[in-house]
Amino acid sequence: MKLKSIFLGLLAGLACQGLTAQEIPPAQWQIETALMAVPQDYREQARVLGYDQDGNLVTLREGDGDYIALADDPARDNFSTAAYHKDLEPFMARGRELRAGGMSFDQIFQTREEEVRSGLLKMPDKAMLCVFTGKVDPDSGEILEPFTRYVFYIPFATGASTGLPTTPAPPGHAWLMDPGTHRAHIMITPPKGNPQ
Repeated sequence: MKLKSIFLGLLAGLACQGLTAQEIPPAQWQIETALMAVPQDYREQARVLGYDQDGNLVTLREGDGDYIALADDPARDNFSTAAYHKDLEPFMARGRELRAGGMSFDQIFQTREEEVRSGLLKMPDKAMLCVFTGKVDPDSGEILEPFTRYVFYIPFATGASTGLPTTPAPPGHAWLMDPGTHRAHIMITPPKGNPQ
């Protein structure tokens, strides 16, 4: 499989450099695994963000479609990629900027809340985010136990305005997280083990 050969090439390259598998993977492997988070209908034209050899977030593949895919962060232990509608990019980019500045989750939340309410930060009235997780097989490079959950942003929505519960629901059921805020979103977590 193409993904397997890319990953094996990565391991060989790292071994030659005396590095570990925790180093930055090749751009092509990042692209292919990031695209796993993108709904099939949107993959071909998706833009992909990933990491250069210095660990900086860069564009690995240009795209003029509706989705932006984000490669796995090599600084984190668990494998996770994401894909979101392009209209969420100002919100996402601002979050990355504030995180790089040392802000905590709560500080980032409050800062973006104030900026969205003031009109300084643009937030779409609705947009999808998909999070793809799994485990990387160290021998083959395959993503094992693949799993996707879905986040549908509807800023300032409430339980009353949507009819959704605002407390976590069982897998497969939708619920509204952060109701009444700029970050209000419908969470949909399929039951694990089901085809996705």
